[in-house]
Amino acid sequence: MTNSETKATLSFSDGSPSIEMPIYKGSIGPDVIDIRKLYGATGKFTYDPGFMSTAACNSSITYIDGDKGELLYRGYPIEQLAQNGGDFLESCYLLLNGELPNAEQKQKFVDTVTKHTMVHEQMQFFFRGFRRDAHPMSVLVGTVGALASFYHDSLDINDAHHREVSAIRLIAKMPTLVAMAYKYSIGQPFVYPRNDLSYSANFMYMMFSNPCEPYKVNEVLVRALDRILILHADHEQNASTSTVRLAGSSGANPFACIAAGIACLWGPAHGGANEAALSMLEEIGSVDNIPRFIEQVKDKNSGVKLMGFGHRVYKNYDPRAKLMRETCYEVLNELGLQDDPLFKLAMALEKIALEDEYFVSRKLYPNVDFYSGIVQRALGIPTALFTGIFALARTVGWVAQWKEMISDPEQKIGRPRQLFVGSPKRDVPAIDKR
Repeated sequence: MTNSETKATLSFSDGSPSIEMPIYKGSIGPDVIDIRKLYGATGKFTYDPGFMSTAACNSSITYIDGDKGELLYRGYPIEQLAQNGGDFLESCYLLLNGELPNAEQKQKFVDTVTKHTMVHEQMQFFFRGFRRDAHPMSVLVGTVGALASFYHDSLDINDAHHREVSAIRLIAKMPTLVAMAYKYSIGQPFVYPRNDLSYSANFMYMMFSNPCEPYKVNEVLVRALDRILILHADHEQNASTSTVRLAGSSGANPFACIAAGIACLWGPAHGGANEAALSMLEEIGSVDNIPRFIEQVKDKNSGVKLMGFGHRVYKNYDPRAKLMRETCYEVLNELGLQDDPLFKLAMALEKIALEDEYFVSRKLYPNVDFYSGIVQRALGIPTALFTGIFALARTVGWVAQWKEMISDPEQKIGRPRQLFVGSPKRDVPAIDKR
C-alpha cells in the first residue's frame, strides 16, 4: 500500500478536537482511511458490525470486486485459472508463492505434496473415537487440530522453514483426512493414497475405491473436482479466513488455526450454503412446485429463503457460478444424467429467478453454491460432506493467508473493541437487602 497525499479529517459536533488521518491506496480497489490513532487521539472507537467497511489487514493474495463480479488470485482472473491455468496444485503454488510455477517448480511442488499425503498410522485410532454418524466437519475439526500432536518439528511459527513444511503437510493431508472421514461414516476400510495419481484423482480414489474391485479414474470427473477446488481455494477476508488470521495472531500453531477455520466454515451461512441449496431443491421436489415456492420466498413472513442465489460480496454475477454451471453440464453429460429430475428442477428455478423482476431488482443471481452441490451430488459425494470438500479446497487459501499474516511486520494480536450497552458501574448491595 502507498501513502496518499490526501488526508481524511474527522470533525466532531461535541466540541472534541478534529483529527487528521492518512489515506492509503492499494494497487486496485477502494482507498482506506487509517484509523489506528483514532482512539488515542479522541477516546472514540469506530462501530462496524460485520466489518462491512473495515480493512483488517493488507494482503496481496486475493482481490474481489463485487460490483464488477471479479475474483483475482494474485492478479489472475479466476476464469482464466480455472480454464487455462492448469490443475489445482498449480493454483496452490500461485497462492502460496505469488507467481505461477514454471515446469521445474511445478514438478518439485507436486512431488513434495504427493510425498506428504499419508497421515500417521495412529490417526486411525482418532477416528474410532467418533460415532459413525458424526458430521464430517466435526471429525475434521478434531483430526486437523490433532495433527499438531504428530508434527512437533514444524510448530515454530517464527521459522520460515517450519511454516513451509506445515503448509505442505496441511495441503497434502487434507484430502486423506476428508476421505477417511467419509470411509469411516459408511463403515468401509480406509484407503491409502497413491503417489502415481494427481491430487484430485488421488482424492477420488481414496473416496470411492474399495479392496474388492479395481477403481477406474474418470478424467472428466477429476477435472470437475479440480475446478471445484480451484474456484473455492481462496476468497479474500471471508469469515473463516478472518478466523484463521485471528487465531494465528495469538501465535497459535498452524494446525490449530486451520481447525478454527474449519469450525467457522461449518456454519450454514458460510460453507454450508451449497448443502442448503441442494436441500432446498429436494424440498421443492418438482418443477410444478416452483411457483408456490417463489411466492413463499417473496412473502417475508413465510421464513422461506432462496438458497444459492445472491452473495454478500458480489453485487453482480458470481464469476465462479458461470464456470461451475459449465462443469455441471459436463459432469451430467458424462454420467448420462441430463434428465436427472433435480438438475431439471434447478435449471427451471434458475430460469424463473433470472426473469422475475423481484429477484432481478435485488440482484439475486445464482452463485457458485447453487451449482456445486449438484456437481458434487453427481460425483457421488454425500451432502454431509459438501462442506468438507469446501474445507479441502480452502485449506491452501487459509494457509497462504496465515503465512502472509505471520510475515507482516504490522501484525498484532487481534483485539476488536465494543460499544458497551450494559449496566454502568454499580455497587453490590448487601446480602440482607437483595
